[in-house]
Amino acid sequence: MNRTARRLPLLGVVVALVLALLSVTTSTASTASGGTPSAPKPTIVFVHGAFADASGFNASIADLQKRGYTVYAPANPLRGVTTDADYLRAFLGTLSGPVVLVGHSYGGAVITNAATGNPNVKALVYIAAFAPDEGETLSQSIALGGGESQLLPHLIVRPYPGAPPGDGDGYIDPAFFHQVFAQDVPARQAAVMASAQRPAALASFVIPSGVPAWRTIPSWYLVAKNDRSIPPEAERVMAARAHAHTVEIRSSHVAMISHPGAVTALVLAAARGRSR
Repeated sequence: MNRTARRLPLLGVVVALVLALLSVTTSTASTASGGTPSAPKPTIVFVHGAFADASGFNASIADLQKRGYTVYAPANPLRGVTTDADYLRAFLGTLSGPVVLVGHSYGGAVITNAATGNPNVKALVYIAAFAPDEGETLSQSIALGGGESQLLPHLIVRPYPGAPPGDGDGYIDPAFFHQVFAQDVPARQAAVMASAQRPAALASFVIPSGVPAWRTIPSWYLVAKNDRSIPPEAERVMAARAHAHTVEIRSSHVAMISHPGAVTALVLAAARGRSR
């Protein structure tokens, strides 16, 4: 056997050792950065409530997209908890991989129902939102904790085609929109929001909710301490009942517009499975 032939086995040993060292280095780096290989980022799905639309989440959507998240904010039909949850459930059926659902106001009731039984939904995030229990109506939810809402006395009802007897579309009277819904948003901006508001069927307030997803899915909750639409007392009761990781900020009902940074931070905490 010549000298070159004798060196080939030795070369193979050296290559094997180098590969092994590289494997150890990669494993050590992974452990140092988080302990396990990074999991895929969840898709974030925002669900708006009544008297608003998906544009209210624009600041958080832009921030999350810069961080590499896939984000959706589908239109909420605002026809009633059952119908709207079915719509969202169908939308979620088109997605793959882990999902974080974020609901504002009435949108919280929708995610509470739509996520039930969906193994892809890993977290629920409530932004000054309804998180009703089974059989509970929103009219009952809003009364939890003994606080008072300024919302219902300032609704204007308009007809819509095919509405059941006694039902109609509820709008916030534009003269009270700033005061009731968005008092910490500039008046001119609130006036535009009042003109562009999306109404909700009044039936939305009296339809019993189904089995709540928060019983089995981890939840995060942002309490708006200056909320005049859903009383903060009710928000605290719903957050505690859901065993949610809870933060409180001094905000009106539209925290996603007046305090988008706080909303984004809570969504990120949920996406990463952290308490804050």
